[in-house]
Amino acid sequence: MSPRGFAEPSSTGANADQPLGIVLEIAGSGGLVALDPQRLGELVDDPDPSVSLSGHVGSQIRIRVGDTWILGSIRNQKNGRRGDEGIIANVDFLGEGTALPDGGMTAFRRGVTRYPMPGALVYPTSARDLYAVYKGDGRDAIEIGTVHPTKDIRANLYVDQFLGKHFALLGSTGTGKSTSLALIMHRICQASPEGHILMIDPHGEYSSAFRDTGLILDVSNLQLPYWLLNFEEHCEILLTGTGDSRQVDAEILGKCLLQARQRNRLADALGGRITVDSPIPYLLSDLQAILMAEMGKLDKSTTTAPYARIRTRLEELKSDPRFNFLFSGMLVGDTMVEVITRMFRLPSRGQPISIVDVSGVPSEVTSTVVALLSRLVFDFAIWAREEQTRPVLLVCEEAHRYVPNEKHADGSSVGRILSRIAKEGRKYGVSLGLITQRPSDLAEGVLSQCGTIIAMRLNNERDQAFVRAAMPEGARGFLDSIPALRNRECIVCGEGVSIPMRVAFDDLEESKRPASADPSFSQLWSRSGDDEAMVYRTVQRWRTQGR
Repeated sequence: MSPRGFAEPSSTGANADQPLGIVLEIAGSGGLVALDPQRLGELVDDPDPSVSLSGHVGSQIRIRVGDTWILGSIRNQKNGRRGDEGIIANVDFLGEGTALPDGGMTAFRRGVTRYPMPGALVYPTSARDLYAVYKGDGRDAIEIGTVHPTKDIRANLYVDQFLGKHFALLGSTGTGKSTSLALIMHRICQASPEGHILMIDPHGEYSSAFRDTGLILDVSNLQLPYWLLNFEEHCEILLTGTGDSRQVDAEILGKCLLQARQRNRLADALGGRITVDSPIPYLLSDLQAILMAEMGKLDKSTTTAPYARIRTRLEELKSDPRFNFLFSGMLVGDTMVEVITRMFRLPSRGQPISIVDVSGVPSEVTSTVVALLSRLVFDFAIWAREEQTRPVLLVCEEAHRYVPNEKHADGSSVGRILSRIAKEGRKYGVSLGLITQRPSDLAEGVLSQCGTIIAMRLNNERDQAFVRAAMPEGARGFLDSIPALRNRECIVCGEGVSIPMRVAFDDLEESKRPASADPSFSQLWSRSGDDEAMVYRTVQRWRTQGR
């Protein structure tokens, strides 16, 4: 048995030893080959699916160069113009391995150092060849599924490379994206029970998937102190003015907020060296009192209207039960250490992932709350550089809502902090996972910062083109199959895998799946009962904002 738990094929197979075609042209990253239609027909009945599909679009072929085998992927096919050229196919080179005396391959590595000459023979690949490619090279890895078109060769993600250079999971609604993400997170948690993962869950899908292995946080127990907000985040929540009046309001708020922070004894302990962004606790009543005092000054540079706007907004937030998770009177104390250790799983205590369900957060502050959580991750990593590194993985569902492109940008702080994490996070041990169904709506450059891309079926042509532009050249042949992928199938390419590959995800146990299944109209509309009581219970939760 192999180290990954499946049997290594014992031979290359007779069909894999016979040429399939010849090389016509060679370029830096690929070439043009002519395939024999008769040989392709003969391969169809081979019991080895790797051999039977070899030479078809999306499959692999081998080219012998001295004592090495070059592995290539078929990008497209067409009939030869003269009719005697067979089938003409473009090939993307994936890597090379050492040729064995019996015709097999070993020690596969990405990249090509020796190129074939026109006229070189093209051979099918076998399960044994693909085993040599995908078996792993000893690096820590998690298994997520089966490599297409085989039935037993496992698909591995190299954990350090997958997380160390960020990743993106893309797929249209209904393709199994949420379940696939849950599978990957479960495998990471199993491999790293002392890990530190923070997932932003905008729809409340993942609580059921990680109720036994993670900490579930929502508006009922999140307890996120308001004083952790920096000045920009305070402005997003407290200021209601627009245009020039907003700038005036911001100047007043900044001055008063700094004074409120300076009243805390921690400010004295720090010698007064604090700024308006310093995470120093302050009392809302102090901020209100300072606003009143400033408003009463005769030498103020504006009218009383800006002060009144801020005070009114403060009163609204304090009295609105929807904001208790942020502005409760119980959150005045200095609980910063407790908040960070609890949220970032330091220590993990057997629960390496925390799910922050923001579905119950009022929509007008959701982006700001996500910005605060993301900034806490990044700032903690920066200020912990002198300590033994504790890498943190931040997973952001519906990423296009928070890091939109210029067309949809609203200037919010969440887009800036997530973009900064994408660009600089890996220097400080912060890994970012972006999950979205609309990659074309993401900010330009963010997707290109993701070292590993997992692309499920994408139905929109703009999304397909956007992903194609972000993928490496060698994966182009795989990308063309994205619209034809089945549910729970994907194309994986980048730093986290040996070479680009098409993967069928493993099935996930029912108890570990997110609550993202689509309702069955035909079943639910075929029966009734208890409807009035159901509506009553729903109205009660609606009115109390309970979930």
